[in-house]
Amino acid sequence: MNERIVFHIDVNNAFLSWTAVLLLKNGYKQDIRKIPSIIGGDETKRHGIVLAKSPVAKKYGIVTAETLYQARKKCPTIQIFPANYEWYYQKSNELYNYLSNFTPIIERYSIDECFLDMTGTNYLYKNYIALAHKIKNDIKTKFGYTVNVGIGNNKLCAKMASDFEKPDKVHTLFKDEIASKLWPLPVGNLFMCGKRTKDQLNKMHIYTIKDLANTNEKILEKNFKSQGHYLKEAALGIDNSRVEKRNSKNASISISETLPYDFTDEEKIKNVLFRQTEEVARQLRKQKLFTNTIAIIFKNNLFISYSAQVKLDNATNNTKKIYETVISILEKSYKKDPLRLLGVRLSGLSTSKDTQISLFEDSEKDSKEDDQLIQQTMDLINEKFGKAILTPASLKIIGQAKTKNQYK
Repeated sequence: MNERIVFHIDVNNAFLSWTAVLLLKNGYKQDIRKIPSIIGGDETKRHGIVLAKSPVAKKYGIVTAETLYQARKKCPTIQIFPANYEWYYQKSNELYNYLSNFTPIIERYSIDECFLDMTGTNYLYKNYIALAHKIKNDIKTKFGYTVNVGIGNNKLCAKMASDFEKPDKVHTLFKDEIASKLWPLPVGNLFMCGKRTKDQLNKMHIYTIKDLANTNEKILEKNFKSQGHYLKEAALGIDNSRVEKRNSKNASISISETLPYDFTDEEKIKNVLFRQTEEVARQLRKQKLFTNTIAIIFKNNLFISYSAQVKLDNATNNTKKIYETVISILEKSYKKDPLRLLGVRLSGLSTSKDTQISLFEDSEKDSKEDDQLIQQTMDLINEKFGKAILTPASLKIIGQAKTKNQYK
C-alpha cells in the first residue's frame, strides 16, 4: 500500500500579491510588494482597517486588522489600495485549475490555499520535492506571485510544513521528521491552536508542541473537552482527514474563505456571502445543475465550526433566490460570535428543477423565463469580460432587507 503524500499550496500574502499583479498588468509603475503598502478599506471611514500589508510596511510595525488611521500614523507615506475580491476569486480559480494538472484529488481549502492528494502518483513523479519546486517556480513564472509548498503524510503535516518559513519555499514534514521539526515549535504554532487555547496551555506549563505531545490526553480532555483529543493527536502529527476533491458532478458545490481578521459586523459578513453566492450560483449554471439545499458554514475564532441549511420546495440555480435563502439562514443561525471562516454550500444537486406545480404557474411562467434569460446573458458577459461586471441591482438590496416583503 502506498504511503500517503499530501501537498499544501499556500499563496504568500495573497490579497497584496494578487493586487500587485493586477496593478502591474494595468500599467502601474511600482510593485507594491516592494514599497510600504497595504490593502484596506475606505480611509475616509473610521472602520477602514488593514487587510494585508507588504513586507516593507511590516517593518514599520503595521499589523493586520489595525485601523488605517493607526497604520498612517506609523508610516505617513503608506500607500493604501482597495481589496478587489472578484479579482481574487479569479486568481484563486486560475491557481486551482493549474494545480488540477497534477492530481484529480484537489481540495480548495480557502481562497488562497489548496491541498493535493498525491498518494499513488509515484509512477508519474519520481521525486516529490522536485515536483513541489516545479509547481512553486511555475506559479511564479506563469502568474507573477509566489507560493509556499508543504509536503507531508497527511493534511495537518503538509499545512504545518508550508508555514515553516516564507516566502517562496518548499518544506517537508514527514512522519520521521515530527520530533525534529514539529516538536521544538511553540505550542501556539500548532494548526488550529488559537490564542485562548495557547494561553491556557501555557498556564498548564505546556510551551512547546513536544510538551503537548507528552501530556496525558485525559488531562487535556479535562481542560479542553473534545478539543483535547485533537490537540494530542495534532501534536503527534496524526491526522486521518481526507483531501476532499470538488468534482464537477459531485454531491455539492461549495466555497469557503478564511477571513483576514475576525468578522463580527453583519454587513461585512453579508458582503462575503454575497460574493460567495455569486460564485457558487455561477458554477451551478455552468454545470447546468440545480440545487434544493443551501447551507452556510461558520467557523468562529475558537475554531468551532457550525452550519445551518435550508431545503427548498423547488430546486433553483438563480442567484437571487439562493442569496435570499442565504440571508434568511444567516439571520436565523448566526450566533454573533467573531467569525474566522465563512462558506456557502449548495447540495441536493440535480439536472432538473423538479418544480412543484403552482396555482400561479401560467402567470409566473413568463417572468421566470425572463429571469433565466437575463441570468444566462449576464453569465456570458461576465465570463467574457470578467466576473461580476454585471450584477442584478435586486441582489444588492436583499442583504439590506429586514423582512421578506422587501425582497419583492
